[in-house]
Amino acid sequence: MKRFPLGLTLLVIPAVAVLIGLGGWQLERLAWKNGLIAESASAANQPRVALAQIYGEGAGLEFRRITTACAGLASARFVEMRSIVDGDGGVRLYSLCRAPGITVPLLVDRGFVADDVTQRPAVAAADTPLVIEGELREIPAASWLTPASDGKTFYAPEPAAMAEALGSSGPAAPVMIFATTSTNPGFAALRPSAPPASFSNNHLGYAMTWLGLALALVGVYVAMLGRSLSKPRSGTTAPGKKDIP
Repeated sequence: MKRFPLGLTLLVIPAVAVLIGLGGWQLERLAWKNGLIAESASAANQPRVALAQIYGEGAGLEFRRITTACAGLASARFVEMRSIVDGDGGVRLYSLCRAPGITVPLLVDRGFVADDVTQRPAVAAADTPLVIEGELREIPAASWLTPASDGKTFYAPEPAAMAEALGSSGPAAPVMIFATTSTNPGFAALRPSAPPASFSNNHLGYAMTWLGLALALVGVYVAMLGRSLSKPRSGTTAPGKKDIP
């Protein structure tokens, strides 16, 4: 009697299911990434608009080029976030922008300061509006690998914690502003910039890898199954042969 490899089957079926699931997930990520790239390209071709004009729309804010006034931004309190720009280590300065016509404050990235610069912009209470140009970005959730902040130095944008550290009574908006014009023209070490809207898009390759592994595993299983079913069970006599006393 030929023995069906039940143990092998119970191992292969969930393994194949996991590999196919990973391949499907990467295909979903591919569709998401393609949509994000198209959204970025579309936003880059749109004219710069006033923040208050589009903020209430709720959707389509990612990568939009805007202009807005922020009360007292030039001398506002700030927290620092560790960053690297063009190979240089340093910090990015984050303040709150209280823009006219918008009830919730937005985090604004005022720019990058290299580690070899110890000076910082002066902080003072002021309501003088400062008009800036910038780009909107949605704030991604911090990775579990991100180090915890001490309330002054951060390692990822954290709207709730940053807003609290900056004296806000509530969290900041889920989108932030990257200033592209200087908030402090007299402080040249502060370099305003928005991260480039460039994306790695290797999801199709990843999907093909996972699905290829699933197909290979099925092929190995079929080969082993055929071999197992064609092998006589121990204690039986192969057809055409007689037992020798």
